[in-house]
Amino acid sequence: MSKIQELHSKIAAAKLGGGQARIDSQHKKGKLTARERLQLLLDEGSFEEIGMLVHNRNKGLTTEQEQFPGDGVVTGYGTVNGRLVYVFSQDFTVYGGSLSEPHARKICRIMDLAMENGAPLIGLNDSGGARIQEGVVSLAGYADIFYRNTRASGVIPQISAIMGPCAGGAVYSPAITDFILMVENTSYMFVTGPNVVKTVTHEEVTSEALGGAHTHATKSGVTHFACSNEVECIQRIRDLLSYMPQNCEDTAPVYPYEGGSESRPALNAMIPENPNQPYDMKEVIAELTDAGSFLEVHKDFADNIIVGFARIAGRSIGIVANQPAVLAGVLDIHASVKGARFTRFCDAFNVPLLVLVDVPGFLPGTDQEWNGIITNGAKLLFALSEATVPKITVTTRKAYGGAYCVMNSKHIGADLNFAFPQAEIAVMGPKGAVEIIYKKEIDASPEPETRMNELVADYTERFANPYLAAEKGYIDEVVMPEETREKLIKGYKMLENKVVNVPRKKHGNIPL
Repeated sequence: MSKIQELHSKIAAAKLGGGQARIDSQHKKGKLTARERLQLLLDEGSFEEIGMLVHNRNKGLTTEQEQFPGDGVVTGYGTVNGRLVYVFSQDFTVYGGSLSEPHARKICRIMDLAMENGAPLIGLNDSGGARIQEGVVSLAGYADIFYRNTRASGVIPQISAIMGPCAGGAVYSPAITDFILMVENTSYMFVTGPNVVKTVTHEEVTSEALGGAHTHATKSGVTHFACSNEVECIQRIRDLLSYMPQNCEDTAPVYPYEGGSESRPALNAMIPENPNQPYDMKEVIAELTDAGSFLEVHKDFADNIIVGFARIAGRSIGIVANQPAVLAGVLDIHASVKGARFTRFCDAFNVPLLVLVDVPGFLPGTDQEWNGIITNGAKLLFALSEATVPKITVTTRKAYGGAYCVMNSKHIGADLNFAFPQAEIAVMGPKGAVEIIYKKEIDASPEPETRMNELVADYTERFANPYLAAEKGYIDEVVMPEETREKLIKGYKMLENKVVNVPRKKHGNIPL
């Protein structure tokens, strides 16, 4: 065999992974192979592989027939929409995608290149976990990856797609990254599997119920996107990348935008006259942002708050918005953590923030207090206070109490604060305030209910409006709803060169 033929033979063997039978088995499970996933993810013809011929060096653990080039992971770089990205894709057809020392070394090399060259890192995870035969060496490989994930955090965007099993220590690499995507019915994540759970706690649970995409999208909030199939999952990664910069020193790409009339008359009728009537904040978002540009993150978790990316006049923004259609938009533990996490990503990567406020306060109750609403609510306060990107707030209706302060008020560093005429900015709602302030007077009245209603009406007229806050300069402008989009376009343009000098420190201590 000539040297050229030998090379072709080795390349062909590497591209076949664990062999045709295992590839067929992968397809029968409704899963793509590692290389097919990369083919869908990256621009056509852009993938350049690194480490194709790497083998497991420990011959004592496997026979010659079990030696597969690549050792269970495909690594390299390519482009997505013309922009450089680094990728690794675990190959379940080779040793179940299990992680060995060479496998980990390949991933670490790609991570190092991503950091050195300032480009996003995308990991497609499909692995049975550590290669048990290697013992502590495989665990060391995981730790090497975790360390690099942590060092890269806030420097380059990191995206993890769970395309199959991801269990034990393997879950902590995706958990450190910025966004996690899962595929329904074919992927799962858990620290300990169903068999261990049954042994220790005697609970009977399936892999899907314990750590499937739906579970983590709705109950734990571990995954940001639950996708119906792998093709949708990979397309979602491509969409996600379009809103973010290459690294922390860069800005997100600006897309062509043809300006016209920015007036949105539909907004004038969107906020109900009855302050207790719900409405869908997503309809407000659709009117304020470029058509079809809103990409919701964490859609099925803590849906009393909305977070996601959008564009205004072709420029990326991050949105944090109360959702009055769910629990009246109240802030609770999960909503606070969800909002804080997204805020910190946007701030790390120079994505301006838009905060839409309709919040009656924090959710009361023993469950919330005993599970730490104080420290968890403080996470959102800390994140928005810490953020130095352009920050604009629009209060559409209620902004009461401590939640008013937390939701990007002027006092914690918002650059521009607008309010709709319907806005109610106060310590608390009129009824609750009257019950406290005028308790003795109401109790002494011959008609307590009538007097209560009179006092509530008076309080509402005097305090349940945006004008006292505007008089103090806490609201920069009370705007007609239809004019808000134009105000936002001009506001972000004005703020595009914003610089904030923060106190010298190693890092803050967010209330975890």
